[in-house]
Amino acid sequence: MFVLDSHCDTPSQIHRLRNIGVWNEHGHVDFPKMKKGGVDGVFFALYIPPALGPDAATSYAMELMADLSDTMDACSSQAVLVTSREEALAAQAKGLIAVFLGLENGSAIRKSLPLLRLYRKMGVRYMTLAHSAHNDICDSCSPTQPRWGGLSPFGREVVAEMNRLDMLIDVSHISDAAFYDVLKYSEKPVVATHSCCRALAGHKRNMSDEMICALAEKGGVIQINFYPVFLDDGFAARLSASGIEARGEAVEAEFIGDPSDPAKRAAWYAVEDELAAMERPSYKRIADHIDHAVSLVGPEHVGLGSDFDGISVTPSGMEDISHFSIILDELARRGYSDSDIGKIAGGNFLNLL
Repeated sequence: MFVLDSHCDTPSQIHRLRNIGVWNEHGHVDFPKMKKGGVDGVFFALYIPPALGPDAATSYAMELMADLSDTMDACSSQAVLVTSREEALAAQAKGLIAVFLGLENGSAIRKSLPLLRLYRKMGVRYMTLAHSAHNDICDSCSPTQPRWGGLSPFGREVVAEMNRLDMLIDVSHISDAAFYDVLKYSEKPVVATHSCCRALAGHKRNMSDEMICALAEKGGVIQINFYPVFLDDGFAARLSASGIEARGEAVEAEFIGDPSDPAKRAAWYAVEDELAAMERPSYKRIADHIDHAVSLVGPEHVGLGSDFDGISVTPSGMEDISHFSIILDELARRGYSDSDIGKIAGGNFLNLL
């Protein structure tokens, strides 16, 4: 079995001076935690804030990639960058964690197919087309009013070029109309690297049953997100009413602006602790979303994409990636076969590569 988390925003945390070669008391992901959680591989997503303009987005992507490159050099006895299923399995055989690269938010390619090709040459295996704002490629699910009504003309070129480059298209975060456009124009399977089921939690970031079925019919997979807001409507309402997360945005912005300041780091950690003290849905809610997706499309089209280091709060019992194996244990308790657990744990996503 190869256990894979298809979406962690850890490069942003490395940029904020986290040393992922050692155990961190705060923070969802580092290599010792991955080892304890039985995680064999991970996609580190280069998350590009949607507020950045095109030039700034490209510059920031390069900064994240440079930071991650230095980290991988420093942690070469623990992990290795990989670009294929075969390289990932070879890393596992050597006892190393396999680290893949993803790019979250296509604004980082500006309107340049040559830049897209360069990211692919640099090892990026998937690109999340948009984040929480529309861009030159497509509409996001977040704004109320569409810009393109789905994919833009340039977005259709991006889809064709990503197909040619064997680069996975990630439909998490994009609008429903853009999702169906991607399925229409892509000649290859596409993925949702960190999404949940709208039937169980109504957040617009989640996927409807019809979308999940269409994704599977195309040969793709939905990787279930661990964010409690996407897992449980009750928690989403409690969090909104508490005002903690909204208040924490200003604190986090201060920390991002000067991550070397101990006071600003401590203030952000205090917000995280306050969030963790809330009544949170159990990690078993992740398995509920897996069950629902499997009931629709079978175990061949479902996986795990935590969104660790990109979410401010986690389910109870899944406080960081060191607890990752408990979700596989829960699936076993629910009667999943070893073969099906292996597919969901990482086999399905690896096979798409």
